[in-house]
Amino acid sequence: MSAHDHAEGHGHAHGGAAHGSLRGYLTGFVLSVILTAIPFWLVMTGAIDDKQATAIVIMAFAVVQIMVHMVFFLHMNTASEGGWSMLALIFTLILVGIVLTGSLWVMYHLNANMMPGLHDMREMP
Repeated sequence: MSAHDHAEGHGHAHGGAAHGSLRGYLTGFVLSVILTAIPFWLVMTGAIDDKQATAIVIMAFAVVQIMVHMVFFLHMNTASEGGWSMLALIFTLILVGIVLTGSLWVMYHLNANMMPGLHDMREMP
């Protein structure tokens, strides 16, 4: 029995895909809890006075948490599946970014150009 057969027999190697360990899952869980608790604390205590800055900080924590989930729970890396899963992820992120940016741009311009201003509302009967 070769070393390769021995590793496959115990489920250590399955086509180069990464598998999680208890330590990896616990690390991911602890990081996820921390990355959820900090933004919650920021909002509940009002630690940052500027609401726009608070929203940006929360979005940054959300991006980091997405990365934690992909690495520790989905086991995404450049080596798994010959890099195709990472390429699909990058394509998806670009597509989502284009859709979200375009949607926000359209909504902003519709609001700015189609909604009457306060001065127009006062002149109405």
